[in-house]
Formats: sequence, C-alpha cells, structure tokens
Amino acid sequence: MMGRLLEKSIAVLSWIAGFLLIASLLLLLTYLVNKGWSSLRVSLIFGDTVPLDALLLKRQVFDGIFPAIVGTLFLIVGSMFIAIPVGIAGGIYMAEYCRGKMKSLLNLAFDILAGVPSIIVGLAGLLLTIFLNRTFHGQIKTCLLISCVSLASLVLPYIIRTTQTALETVDPVVRKTAPALGASRLQNITMVLLPNSISNIFSGVILATGRCAEDTAVIMLTGAVATAGLPRSIFDQYEALPFYIYYISSQYTGPDELAQGFGAAIILLLLCTGLLVSTLWIQRRLSIILLYR
Repeated sequence: MMGRLLEKSIAVLSWIAGFLLIASLLLLLTYLVNKGWSSLRVSLIFGDTVPLDALLLKRQVFDGIFPAIVGTLFLIVGSMFIAIPVGIAGGIYMAEYCRGKMKSLLNLAFDILAGVPSIIVGLAGLLLTIFLNRTFHGQIKTCLLISCVSLASLVLPYIIRTTQTALETVDPVVRKTAPALGASRLQNITMVLLPNSISNIFSGVILATGRCAEDTAVIMLTGAVATAGLPRSIFDQYEALPFYIYYISSQYTGPDELAQGFGAAIILLLLCTGLLVSTLWIQRRLSIILLYR
C-alpha cells in the first residue's frame, strides 16, 4: 500500500515538475518574442545594404547583424570541426582501450573539465593568444581560430563522455558477436559498435553545438568584437550574435536599440533550432547508412 502511494506521489511530482518546466520555457519565449518582434525586419540583418549585395559579398554590412550571423556560423562549424573527431576518438579510447587506474584518472579529469566555467576557458584562450603573439612576434592576435580552439576544448568533455557511455552501454550480445565471428577490435568498433550507438553519440554533439552557439565569455576574450565585418580568414577578428546581444544589453542608448538586442536573440534562437534540426537529420541519415551499408 505504501509502495503504491509512493509511486503515485513520485508520478504526480514528475508531472508537476514537467509542467513547470514547460510553462517557464513558454513564458521566457513569450517575453522574448513580445520584446523583440517589432525589430524583426530586413534592416535588422542587412541595415541599409541591399540584401542581395550583402549575400553576394559585394558590399559590407556595417549597421546590421549579418556579419554577426555569419561569424556565429563560422564559429560553430570551426569549433565542431575540431571537437567532433577528437571527442569521438577520445570516447572510443576511453570505452575500448583504456583500463585500470588510467581510466579512473581520465574519467575524473574529464568530469572536472566538464564543470570548468567558460570564463576560465576564455582566460586560457587569452593566455594562448599572448603566448603565440610573443612567439610569432605579433603576427597572431585574438582571432576566429583561437576562439574555435577554445570553444572546442570547452565542449570536448561532453562529446568524450557521451561517446564513451554510448559505446559502453551497447548490448553485450551485439558487442561479442562480431569478435566471435573473427572480426578484429577495430572492425568491431567501426562496423558494429559505432553504428549501434550513433544516436546516443549525436546527443552529445547536439549539446556541444548549442554550447558553442550561445557562449559569450570565451569569445569575448579570444576574438569577438563589435564591428569587425565578415572575417576574411581564420586569423581575423569577427562578430558573433552572443557578443552582439551582450554588447547591446549592456550599452544600449534607448528602447529601440534594446529591441534590436531582443530581435538578435530571437534570430540566435532560430539559428540554434535550425542547427538542431540539421543535426538530427544528419544523425538519422548516418544511422541508416551505417546500419545498412
């Protein structure tokens, strides 16, 4: 009797917690849309520049957030280009090769790294920039590349731990079938374990992508500026939506400028949603390709 009552109480509390979570999210979204909807115009993105000219890179956009949107995309792609291969390789090593005290030590290290505040990673990126600047006699300064490396190191523990957990939770029967038929360890990993855990691995990739898209502390110390235009190379400074929102919210001069900050936040939210949908589509396609090749 007490067991059933406890079970029902837990179920009711779970439903209440879920309802409060969804209600809070809807409230925040409603507030954001209410404050920023009026500023969602073409001029917010392109300013006085003709949109086609901006998209074809014929003219620079100086009074719109188009460079910040492009810079954010470059930042996400560059960070994930570094983090995904290293993170998945690290997760495979932790799950399939690392054993004993070394595994316990590395597990502790990755757990600690996952909890490091982003401002600490930003300061580490700034120190790296200072070191490279002195080593190469001022040729390397804060730039897109340093920001990508710093963000990749920030999200790397998530991808490593997610990949490790996904591989370690594969059904033991599935894990042992291929070696029993004569497959090597590498063949078992690439042809059996990874295809069966790709969905769980991509959950870490999705989390890392969202973290790269919204982080401000790292990029403000390693290369993001207010008016840089489109970056011409990975060694240039750049604009980014998170930094733009932070800059506007801390130094706005009137309600119209603050509304532009809310509008930029809506665009960042839509950008993250688009990246999430794209990642889920890639995940599904990869699962089909790997399982039925």
